[in-house]
Amino acid sequence: MNESMLCTKTHEYVLEQEGKYEIGITDYAIEQLGDIVFVELPEVGSEFIKNEAFATIESVKAASEVYMPISGKIIEINEQIVNSPELLNEEGFEDKWFVKIESAADQVEFADLLDYSDYKEEIE
Repeated sequence: MNESMLCTKTHEYVLEQEGKYEIGITDYAIEQLGDIVFVELPEVGSEFIKNEAFATIESVKAASEVYMPISGKIIEINEQIVNSPELLNEEGFEDKWFVKIESAADQVEFADLLDYSDYKEEIE
């Protein structure tokens, strides 16, 4: 995982890249879920506010909602994981992001997000 990403206590991450934000779930969350069999993502153009459920992920163990770590508008979805959700469980698979968003989130929205190193401490 990338050291510059910010994480939520519910295991989502946000990573800024060239003014856009990549949103996904952490490796820890993927590990906890077990074999992932289904991912449902929103349509491009959908808008979500911070902490709103935007995706559903199902594994052999459970179904889980995925929450938006910051408010924003979906500009791209990861079709690859929708079509082949099992890729999320593969070690070398890099593109584990769910959606990319545009966001005008202010510092208040980022205030409760954890640096990746703090997040790792939190889950240990």
